[in-house]
Amino acid sequence: MFFVPLYVEALRSRPTLVFWLATLTQAAVWLAVPSLFYASPPGDLPQLLAIGHEFQFRANVGPPLAYWLAEIAFRRGGIFGVYALAQLCVIATYWCVFALGSSIVGPTHAVMAVLLMVGISLFTVPTPDFGPPILAMALWAAVLLFYWRAVMQMRRWAWYALGLAAVLLLMTTNAALILLGALVLYTAMTERGRAAFAGIDSLIVVAVLVVPVYQHCLWLAGLGSELHPMLDRLREAQAAGQNTSHWLRLLGALALAHAGLVILVLLASGWPRSNPMPAPSIARLPVDPVAATFVTVFALVPALASTIAAVLLGHALPVGGAAPLVVLSGLGVIVALGDSIALFHQRILGYAWAGLLVVPAAFVPAVLLALPWTVGLDLKVEEPAAAMGRFFAESFERRTGQPLAVVAGDTRTAALVALAAPSRPSVYFAADPEHSPWVTPDDIRRKGAVVLWAATSTSPDPPPEIKARFPDLAPEVPRTFERRVQGRIATLRIGWAMIRPGSVATPAPGAQ
Repeated sequence: MFFVPLYVEALRSRPTLVFWLATLTQAAVWLAVPSLFYASPPGDLPQLLAIGHEFQFRANVGPPLAYWLAEIAFRRGGIFGVYALAQLCVIATYWCVFALGSSIVGPTHAVMAVLLMVGISLFTVPTPDFGPPILAMALWAAVLLFYWRAVMQMRRWAWYALGLAAVLLLMTTNAALILLGALVLYTAMTERGRAAFAGIDSLIVVAVLVVPVYQHCLWLAGLGSELHPMLDRLREAQAAGQNTSHWLRLLGALALAHAGLVILVLLASGWPRSNPMPAPSIARLPVDPVAATFVTVFALVPALASTIAAVLLGHALPVGGAAPLVVLSGLGVIVALGDSIALFHQRILGYAWAGLLVVPAAFVPAVLLALPWTVGLDLKVEEPAAAMGRFFAESFERRTGQPLAVVAGDTRTAALVALAAPSRPSVYFAADPEHSPWVTPDDIRRKGAVVLWAATSTSPDPPPEIKARFPDLAPEVPRTFERRVQGRIATLRIGWAMIRPGSVATPAPGAQ
């Protein structure tokens, strides 16, 4: 006789309940962590909201849906709303994988696939940094689910759901054509796929997709300037080794993100095997070989294509981000493990899963507290965004009698102040004005602006690039701000200058 934990029985008898408990718990944890411990948004989220604030539809910004949704969420719920939007994307991703897995391996094994996804770091720690990759992973999973429903299960309504998900994906990420292209090739190369296109529903969806695909290609048109130099370098003898090394690093980073999943699989398989005691097994009906091929192809091919494209374009990360590429990793492992999966080390396995969920979340506040005192590392999420936005907005309004309408200078600092200022000013990207076409020199002349930069001393002199862009600036004494945990970090000083409405201190065209 051997002990069977409650969660194993729940997997057999109530897999849907286990799915929702696990998924909602993870979402709650990663909603609470940034809301409670981040003084400012992580990563590129301030810049994303600065772009989304304008609701622009421009080729030089790229697919805009993630920017727009983030701005809508911010207007409805503040930064908490954006964090909630990110976790809704995780929930939607897990639900699509669970629904797809239930059709292929049954609901019990499908929830096991979702539980394994907690061990993939891309679905946990980075998720508060909402952006196109986070939204794309949910839409990526939805496209795969509805493709399965439409092509493999011959459900007519699923064609229209597939078309909608594909349109939204095209409006979200530069990697959309990688998935859609792989689906087209898979359809053409399989008998079941070719047969599915005999109906009128598939033709309607394909016709509707023509315009979104054309618009998406316009967004990608600028990639030609990046691709041609790389193709020229491919002819050089030393380029082959460098490109191969870069590609292997990208694949290695994707593999490393699965470290927690590997730990769970090793424990469940009985390693290290300490005793010969039997283990409970969870069986399923045999998987259709077509289904197994489908999962394997779309767990591997998009990742390979995206990393190869990143090498060709000289990108440091896979095209479209890494998160969408691993949505089928858990399901792929479950399919590969066979029709009967024995669970060894059940008690330790449960603790390991809980640890993968809780420990990274608990690690965040510990790092935020310890690093400033130990190594003096400046963490961007510790910058006091609220105090910064309030000070510069109030200073401008007190001196001019008008609300702050434009912020410029250092990109992250300007975006952070614009996010926290009560008037939600527009951001002028001084280093790359083409990416902020919503602000013109005439706008700055009429509305005025606050120009910001990171200062390393009490000197009011701006950096050369700021001075070149704004030659008539009259800088103020840098403003200091206190972090919640100062530690050994240098004092946060923000240099600034004000351009009053109607002044002549506007950006110099073409200055670098």
